Amino acid sequence: MSEVKKIATRVSYGNALVALGKDHDNLIVLDADLAGATKTDTFKKAFPERHIDCGIAECNMAGIAAGLATLGKVPFISTFAMFAAGRAFEQVRNSIGYPHLNVKIGATHAGISVGEDGATHQCNEDIALMRTIPGMTIINPSDDVEAQAAVKAAYELDGPVYLRFGRFPVPVINDKDAYHFEVGKGVTLKEGDDLTIVATGLTVSGALDAAKLLEADGIHARVINIHTIKPIDQELLVKAAKETGKIFTVEEHSVIGGLGGAVLEAIGSIAPVPVYRFGIQDVFGESGPAAELIAKYKLDGQGIYEQIKEVLA
Repeated sequence: MSEVKKIATRVSYGNALVALGKDHDNLIVLDADLAGATKTDTFKKAFPERHIDCGIAECNMAGIAAGLATLGKVPFISTFAMFAAGRAFEQVRNSIGYPHLNVKIGATHAGISVGEDGATHQCNEDIALMRTIPGMTIINPSDDVEAQAAVKAAYELDGPVYLRFGRFPVPVINDKDAYHFEVGKGVTLKEGDDLTIVATGLTVSGALDAAKLLEADGIHARVINIHTIKPIDQELLVKAAKETGKIFTVEEHSVIGGLGGAVLEAIGSIAPVPVYRFGIQDVFGESGPAAELIAKYKLDGQGIYEQIKEVLA
């Protein structure tokens, strides 16, 4: 059997920007002295006149992007999630969110899979922060195919969008030719009637692996990929809750304010069922190899499987 292809979604982000840049002259890319890491350097090489390096000044970068948006440009600001959502939160809220400007935020190096950079750079709170900004769309793609489609969809959407990308290479699980991306619509990757696993971003492939392990135990798990956390696909989630009776959410993010919270809010008053949230349990990250951290926090297939089995027991 051939090995599954793995690509970091930050690479997908850079490639998607170049593809869009060829067709849209109004697309401007800004970065904060991290073009090599965020992969916006590929856009810089292709369109140097439409790339702005703002230096290590993320708050200023958000303000520049806001100004460009008022001139009819579509700016993508790019930096690590810790700085995009954390350091520049006030400017994103007041200069981009409040006037509902057409600025896209490409936040890379999100979650514990940043690895050896450690707790200071492992942003496990960004989705929670961005969810509180009125009108902010939040997209967390699961693989290369979905990430490139998400960047295109973000460009076409009028208004602020937060795009979350990772440093760690993840399996390509979607078929590029058959895949259709729609903002706000989840994707059922596997049918099942015993329980539902709702995953986002890096954890989607792990959720599929866990479902295979559960299948061997005679447990039929439905797997749903929620790539758009805001607005969330309430209809799909309510249907799953009613049909399977219990939901397990999995995210490379704090269990406070992320996917798990969004799912609870979506179904709580309509189809209240037990919801078990797997993710970062109110702790800071730590330095270490990304694969080992994902396993330690039980966000790989085996870890998700073990957590579900523990609950079911």
